[in-house]
Amino acid sequence: MAAIDCGTNSIRLLIADLDGALTDVVRRMEIVRLGQGVDRTGRLAPEAIERTRVALASYAADIREHGATQVRMCATSATRDATNADDFRAMVVDTLGVAPEVVTGDEEARLSFTGAVRGLTAEPPYLVVDIGGGSTEFVVGAGAVDGAISVDIGCVRMTERHLHGDPPTPTEVAAATGDITSAVDRALAAVPGREAKTLVGLAGSVTTVAAIALGLPEYDPARIHHAVISYDEVAKVTADLLAMSAAQRLTIPVMHPGRADVIGAGALVLRVIMERAGMDAVVASEHDILDGIAWSLQP
Repeated sequence: MAAIDCGTNSIRLLIADLDGALTDVVRRMEIVRLGQGVDRTGRLAPEAIERTRVALASYAADIREHGATQVRMCATSATRDATNADDFRAMVVDTLGVAPEVVTGDEEARLSFTGAVRGLTAEPPYLVVDIGGGSTEFVVGAGAVDGAISVDIGCVRMTERHLHGDPPTPTEVAAATGDITSAVDRALAAVPGREAKTLVGLAGSVTTVAAIALGLPEYDPARIHHAVISYDEVAKVTADLLAMSAAQRLTIPVMHPGRADVIGAGALVLRVIMERAGMDAVVASEHDILDGIAWSLQP
């Protein structure tokens, strides 16, 4: 089977065997910035759709090569917000042969939770946070979901809305912090996040912060997966990233080139979540919504 997660910043593919366990065959990620400018214009930019088409065409070739018989593609925040989502849908059908599902924030949260908690041995209940490009999902539960909400504080959205300097100014950082804090408090009022025992962080902003905190010489998913990163470490990495220019961030060994301009905002979202939820550590997870999409294909 094949699962595709198309978010605001990246598009990812997982081809796997699913027979009681999920066994990776192919796992790929491309930064396409589909959500470029969506917060301001409300539309998907033609060049962003084209970048996504190029990546998707390569994924379609992989799917054919490996003979995957089930394919599910989920599109998230940027596509939910865009007035020209039909253009995107037509491109996907032409390129992949399967229509994308534009999932709700609630469904996105539940898929993320499913992908994150399988195999997790930390103490439940969990607060799972998936920090994406356009939105962040908050999900609380143990074996099942007790509450879920999606709020519009992704790393791309917050960068485009507030962090215009390179590096951002203290005034810009303060404005972003206020916006994020308001959204996080609203989310934690909607789901019982402060009652959770373990905070689990998903997606590229979290795993990149974890990799930096661990001092890795290169990005290593095996070292990052289920690493426990303290609040103090997250706060230091966040402050360092926000003080750097994008060019300086690119010199960090674990930094993906397509993430350098938005990682400061992503780290800030994580730091504020930890503060407002009263969490002194976060468990970083390499398994997330992409794995949840794959599990959803199990008969």
